[in-house]
Amino acid sequence: MLRSILFSFAPDSYRYAVREVREVFPGEYRIERLGADLGRISEHPFAIDRLAAACDEGRIMFVRHLTLELAGYPLDDLPNGQELATTVLEAVPGRSVAVQTWTDGAGTGGSYYHLLGDALESRGVGVSRSGQDMIVSCIEVGKQLIVGTNRRDHSLSDWPGGRMRLARSEERVSRSEFKLEEVIATFGLALPAGGKAVDLGAAPGGWTRILRQHGQEVWSVDPGSLDQRLRGDRRIHHAATTAGRFFAANRVRFDVVVNDMRMDQVMSARMMLDAAAHLRRGGLVIVTLKGGGKNPLDGARRGMDVLRQEYAVLHARQLHHNRNEITVVARHG
Repeated sequence: MLRSILFSFAPDSYRYAVREVREVFPGEYRIERLGADLGRISEHPFAIDRLAAACDEGRIMFVRHLTLELAGYPLDDLPNGQELATTVLEAVPGRSVAVQTWTDGAGTGGSYYHLLGDALESRGVGVSRSGQDMIVSCIEVGKQLIVGTNRRDHSLSDWPGGRMRLARSEERVSRSEFKLEEVIATFGLALPAGGKAVDLGAAPGGWTRILRQHGQEVWSVDPGSLDQRLRGDRRIHHAATTAGRFFAANRVRFDVVVNDMRMDQVMSARMMLDAAAHLRRGGLVIVTLKGGGKNPLDGARRGMDVLRQEYAVLHARQLHHNRNEITVVARHG
């Protein structure tokens, strides 16, 4: 029998994740909620690689992280580190693993990292927090500790439960930067060296700053002002106007278009149709589809249907730094 699959999601998005999974994989099996952002799929007929592929392709948008359940223990009767290590090593091949721990809610579960990590290292296994082919997940949820294992390429994220943590720094212009950094890292996006990018709804310039870090010359489109720290960069061109007026006058061909504007999914997607005429064939698009009211799943799907008139959708997911929105990655032509 296939091992149960543990999946994470935003606390408000459980019902959408369940609906997507059941639509993509119809049949009789059990899905249950274990905690604020953790669920379990059991007695299922499909392997985790098929579920991971559906998530990676954007057919399932509200699932953030996957692991295969290995064992569960009551918190008041936990095994010692060596016993945990024995259980893990019976399931995990190789001599190096990433150990990722978290708790239901906001906790990191750091004590479990040291409990298991120290025991594994004492047996000659290399342990890190990320960057390994195999991931061991330790999740404290309710009154139990659940241990899971999975290949990194089937986990959707190389962060505990998909909770990507990025450092705050004085150079940051806005919190929105985290969203663009996360999508680039999660999907392994490679922006073209020396490319030209347009940032729609740019002010105060957070996404523009990240695009510059990735070597892009950026046209920042927004009637609002950019942060003063960006104004001296000669490879940032601020167009203090609306996106529609910018495209009406533009003569530049872009390699990348990003859009984090505050408008509903369909309007934002239609703006990307206008952008398509200014994008090179094979150009990359990153857009957040926001809102959706009482039904963000169907709202996101309507936006993606519009995008598909000009683009091939590569990925679509509600990432850790998204709130009530979906980040879509697409390619033109």
